[in-house]
Amino acid sequence: MLQIAVTGKPNVGKSSFFNAATLSEAEVAGYPFTTIDVNKAVAHVVKPCPCKELDVECNPRNSQCLEGTRLIPVELLDVAGLVPGAHEGRGLGNKFLDDLRQAKAFIHVIDASGSTDDEGRPCEPGTHDPLEDVEFLEHEITMWLYGILHKNWNKMVRKALSEKLDIAKVIAEQLSGAGILVEDVLEAKKTVSKDYKDWEEEDIVLLLNNLLKIAKPMLIVANKADLPPAKENIKRLQEKYDNVVPASAEAELALIRAAKAGFIKYVSGESDFEIMKKDELSSQQVKALEYIQKNVLQKYGSTGIQEALNQAIFSLLDMIVVFPVEDEHKLSDQKGNILPDALLIPRGSKPRDMAFLIHTDIGEGFMHAIDARSCRRVASDHVLEDGDIISIITR
Repeated sequence: MLQIAVTGKPNVGKSSFFNAATLSEAEVAGYPFTTIDVNKAVAHVVKPCPCKELDVECNPRNSQCLEGTRLIPVELLDVAGLVPGAHEGRGLGNKFLDDLRQAKAFIHVIDASGSTDDEGRPCEPGTHDPLEDVEFLEHEITMWLYGILHKNWNKMVRKALSEKLDIAKVIAEQLSGAGILVEDVLEAKKTVSKDYKDWEEEDIVLLLNNLLKIAKPMLIVANKADLPPAKENIKRLQEKYDNVVPASAEAELALIRAAKAGFIKYVSGESDFEIMKKDELSSQQVKALEYIQKNVLQKYGSTGIQEALNQAIFSLLDMIVVFPVEDEHKLSDQKGNILPDALLIPRGSKPRDMAFLIHTDIGEGFMHAIDARSCRRVASDHVLEDGDIISIITR
C-alpha cells in the first residue's frame, strides 16, 4: 500500500491530523514527543466510482464505495515530531528520519497560527513565523541524506571513476534504503553544473534539495487555520509554495465525532453539515458547531483534511485510478464481483505497467488489454487515463 508520512514539529496538530484522516486514535497531547513510536493507519483518497455512470451495483474488495464515491486506501505514517538539529541526533531525530525511508511523499503539518515555537513549545499566537518551519524541515531531511553521502563520498567517487559509472547510479545505490531511485538522481543531477569530481558541500546539498522535491515531494498543511493570526500566514505560505492546504484538524475531529454520534450529517471533505438532533446538543456544542461552520467551512470550503490527502496523491504524486476487471462484459472478477478493485497508478502508465502492479505473474504473461467501456483491444503502448476500466489478457 502507498505510504505517506505525516511530518512536522511537536505540538502542531500532527497527530490530530493523523487521527482525523484515519479515524484512528493516536495519542494527542500538548507537549513535545507525544508520538515516539511511529503510528500507522489507513486513510482514504476519493474518486468517482464508475458504478453510477454505468448504472451497476459494485462490489468493492480493496476499497469502499459510498453513494458513487470510491474510497481508496493509502497508509499514513505519523512519525515523531522533528526539532532543529534532528539530523545530528537531537530530540528523536534519527528515529524520525528512519521512519521516513519508505514514504513516497510528506504531508508537513505546520501551525499556521504561529503559536508553537521552533522547538514545539506553545507560545503567543502570531509570535512564531510558520514559514521557518517549512524551511527547517526541508533542511533537516536534506542534511540527513547529506550525512549518508558525505561519509562515503570519496569512496563513491573512486567507484564511479574506476567502474566508469554515472555518479547518479552510485548515489542511488547509497540512498536506496531511503527509497531513492536512480532516475530521480539523474533528474536532480541536471541542476548541478560542475563535474561531480569537483563537487563541494554546497553542490551535494543542491543536488539533494532537488532530489527530495522529485523523490519525496511535500504538501504543506497549514493547520489551526481558524485562529486569527493564521489568515495572513496562509497567504504568505501560498505565495511562496505551490502545495499549501489550509486546515483545521480539530474541527474535522469534532465533526467526525458528532456525525458518528448521530448529531450531524457530515461526510469528510464536504463544505457543510446538517444538524440532526439539535435538541440533544448543549448550547456549548451548538456554539462549537457554529464556530466551525463560520471560521473553517465557510472561510476555506472544508476542514482541509480530505483535500490534503487527495492533493498528496493526485497532484503531488500525480497518480490516477484505474479499475481492473477480468470480464470486460460483466465488469467483474472471476467471482462475479463488479468493479472489485480501484488501483492507484502513476499518470502515464500503460497496460503492461498496470499488469505488473496487480501481480508479477500477470505482468510477465501480459498479451494485451481491453477497454471494458468500449470492449475494444488497446495497444500495449496505450496511455491509461483516470477512471479507465481495463481487462488484462494473459498467455
